[in-house]
Amino acid sequence: MDLVPAKVPILAKHNPYLCLMRKRTMDELNRLDVAQFKAAAKTNIVLVLDNIRSRNNVGAIFRTADAFRIDEIILCGITPTPPHKDIHKTALGATESVSWRYAKDTAAVVHELKKSGAHCYAVEQVLEAEYLDQVTIDPKNKAVLVLGNEVQGVSQGTIDACDTVIEIPQLGTKHSLNVATSAGVVLWHFFMTLRPTAD
Repeated sequence: MDLVPAKVPILAKHNPYLCLMRKRTMDELNRLDVAQFKAAAKTNIVLVLDNIRSRNNVGAIFRTADAFRIDEIILCGITPTPPHKDIHKTALGATESVSWRYAKDTAAVVHELKKSGAHCYAVEQVLEAEYLDQVTIDPKNKAVLVLGNEVQGVSQGTIDACDTVIEIPQLGTKHSLNVATSAGVVLWHFFMTLRPTAD
């Protein structure tokens, strides 16, 4: 019995597994629309962007935040805010789905979030930082992840205001990762613990 339909390419007819591993269509991805996203339960994570310079990085972080359905992004200091064509270029509409607000002072935002019971993590390379794979995440607390400027990183005053500093382990020659890449790595790690809050 031929398990592969006659319409599939000839290679797939000789290897049924090729047919099973085809790319999904956009409809099959079953993504939420903006209204559904806003109504859905969120992953208990807030991103705080501390004086990030690049609009492209900000847009990429919005897109990643949408993927993990986080609660909010807070754009601080010189961090550019939507709407802007350069943010839209990498966000691809995620500025419409992910809640965000602007605040001038990053450290003040961290203090405000701590008062509400959140645990604030600066993502930075400091003495005594905890490696990301070793950090303890309490699923009962809102996790606030602070990401810093492309050159200067998270400001010292903001580091001092945070509860914990986490570092992404690296084994190569470069001193750091791009901030949008760092956001993706850290968000994925926290999402794996906090994901039930978004189901």
